[in-house]
Amino acid sequence: MKNDRRAFLIAAGAMMAGALLPAHAAAQPEVQQAGTLRVAVYADYAPFSARGKGIDVALAQSLAERLGLRAEIVEFPADENMNDDLRNMVWKGHYLGHRPADVMMHVPVDAQFAAQNDKVAIFGPYHLETIAIARNPERVPSVAGSAAVAFEVFTREKIGVELDTHASDFMLHVMNGRLRDNVVHFRSVAEAAAAMAKGEVSAVMAPRSQLEGALKEHKQFAIDTLTMPELRVKGWPLGMAVKADHKELAAALSEALADIQRSGELARIFTTHGVTHRVP
Repeated sequence: MKNDRRAFLIAAGAMMAGALLPAHAAAQPEVQQAGTLRVAVYADYAPFSARGKGIDVALAQSLAERLGLRAEIVEFPADENMNDDLRNMVWKGHYLGHRPADVMMHVPVDAQFAAQNDKVAIFGPYHLETIAIARNPERVPSVAGSAAVAFEVFTREKIGVELDTHASDFMLHVMNGRLRDNVVHFRSVAEAAAAMAKGEVSAVMAPRSQLEGALKEHKQFAIDTLTMPELRVKGWPLGMAVKADHKELAAALSEALADIQRSGELARIFTTHGVTHRVP
């Protein structure tokens, strides 16, 4: 009896959802399991995805809802590079036996990168990420101008970066390596931000969204987007990826994303997690 009642409630809920959702949702396009959108997000990557919460998780759930599907969130650790991540989580599957997802979040929307990964379709930019510095204004008054001018302060002050990131590589090599002794490495941006709150470093260089999320309770710090000419990468749009031949799924997700943005829900998702949404 209990199982019959549960099945009835699920069926009734699905019928009601189907009546409210756009027509394309009923088709449940090109997903592996009927009724489910399997979504890959990075593990331990706050504020986007960590332990079942974050911007990418909330957006994935909203996208699935608009397609009339249930979101199955799969958190996975980053591999050596994003080409490997796309292979493991989108078009092939992991060598340990994990099956791929229907869609992967947090993929750079870049023509050259897309050309290198022709087994996936990359689309749906939903946020413009930038490189930034969070700083204690009492110790680092400004980071304007070229690196030679803006970063001179870091010959005296310590700056935190996450291991194996663009920020780490940049800080170790800028100004002919003069800043190396004052570059402090952390396992995550959150750890670096916590060290700044304790006064152990005077600044942290990282993607702006991660800095905003990590420092949302510390309004005394300034966060500046970096535009100096020495930076090879200043910003990049974040989007999604599906298998290259899943055109219907990509189209349905694109339509759902546009609706989420028009309604103001996308901006609200970012605000809820302490991050300013930037339209690509």
